[in-house]
Amino acid sequence: MAAARSQTDVNRTAILAHLGAHGSASRADLARALEVSPALVTQLTRDLLADGLIEEQEAASSGGRPARLLGLVSHDLAAIGVKVAPDHVAFVEVGIDGVVRRADVQPFDAVSPLAASHLIDTVRRFIEQSGSARVLGIGVGLPGTVAQQGIGVVDSTQLGWVQVPLGEQLRRALHLPVVVENNVNALSAAEQLFGQGRRFRNVLVVTVGNGVGAGLIADGVIVRGRSGGAGDFGHVPVREDGPLCQCGNRGCLEAIIGQGALVNDARSIRLIDPDEGVDELRSLADAGNAEAREIFAHAGHQLGRAMAGAVNLLDPEVVVLLGEGVQAWSHWQDAFDAALRSALVPGKRGVTVEVERWDDDRWAQGAAALVLATPFDAQGVAGDQGRLVRERLVAAMEHRP
Repeated sequence: MAAARSQTDVNRTAILAHLGAHGSASRADLARALEVSPALVTQLTRDLLADGLIEEQEAASSGGRPARLLGLVSHDLAAIGVKVAPDHVAFVEVGIDGVVRRADVQPFDAVSPLAASHLIDTVRRFIEQSGSARVLGIGVGLPGTVAQQGIGVVDSTQLGWVQVPLGEQLRRALHLPVVVENNVNALSAAEQLFGQGRRFRNVLVVTVGNGVGAGLIADGVIVRGRSGGAGDFGHVPVREDGPLCQCGNRGCLEAIIGQGALVNDARSIRLIDPDEGVDELRSLADAGNAEAREIFAHAGHQLGRAMAGAVNLLDPEVVVLLGEGVQAWSHWQDAFDAALRSALVPGKRGVTVEVERWDDDRWAQGAAALVLATPFDAQGVAGDQGRLVRERLVAAMEHRP
C-alpha cells in the first residue's frame, strides 16, 4: 500500500513537471508522455484541480468537440537545491517544472569551525537573487547519514561532521522549510521524478567520485534503511588487508576505487606529481599512457565485481551510474563490463547499465527534488517540513494574481 501511495505521489509531481516544462496538455497527452493509463491521469488531475495547482483551459477547435487542456496555475514557484561537498557548495533554483533556472558554485571548508554560518550566508545570498520566484523550501544533499529528512541531523565522515543539526540551523536562520538527505538518496529522488525512475519501479543508482554511494528505488519507494544509512556501497569490504578507509576500516570499495585512492596509486609510482590530481591522471590516460589506463581499468574491474553483488542481491531493472568518476568512463568501461557480466547470476546478466553525464547541477537538482516531491509525500518522510512546504504551496495558489 505504501509503495502504491509513493508511486501516486511521483506521478502527481511528474504531471506538474510536464505541464511546466512543455506547456498545457490534454489528459490523453499526459497519459502518453508519462506512460500511465488515461484512467490514472484522470484520477490524479482531479486531485490536482481540487488542490488548485492546475486549471482547465479551452483548446482551440479545428472542428468537432475541442479537447480540454490542463495547465499550471502558477509558474513562479521554485525550490532551492544545495549540494554540500568538503570543498565547495553547489546551488540551483529549480522551478515546479523541474527545470534548473539558476546555478552557482561557491568554495566551502567543511571542517572550519565557521562552516555552518558560512553555509547559511551563501544560501541566503543565493535565495536573495531569486527575483520574483516564490521559494517553497530548501533541499540539502550531502555525503553522510541523515536519520530524518525533516530534522536534518547529519553524520558525515567526508565532511568531518558528527551530529550536526544542519536542518535546524538553516530553518532558524532562513525561515523556510528545509529537508536534508544523503546526496545519493537526493539524486535518486531526481531520477525518480525526472530521469530513469520515471520508466522503472526498481532502480539502483550508483555514484563514483570522491566517494562511492548507492541509492535504491524499490517498487517506487526510495529505501532509506533503519536510520537513513542505506546505500553505503562504498563501504562494502573488498580486500581484507586493503588500504585504510576514511570510515576507519580497511579494504572498503571506496578506499580502492575512489578518486583519492586512484590519485594515491598514481603518485606511489610517480606517474603524477604530489601536487597533481585526478584531472592530470585522466589526461595521461586520454593520451594513451598505459600505466594511467591500468589504474582506471583496475578500478573498473573492482567496481564491476562489487556491483554484480549488489545486482544479484537487489534485482534492479536498471542501474544508473554517474558521479565525477564517469568523466573517465572510457578507461573504466571494458574492465567494468567484463567483471560485471561474469559475476552476475544467469537470470540477471541482461540488466541494463545507464551511464549518465555528471555535473554539480545534477546533484543540486536532486536536493531540490526533495522539496518538489514533498507536497505529495504520502509516507511522511519529510515530517513536519513536508507539511510546511505544502502550506506554502497552497498559500501561493490562493494568493496568485
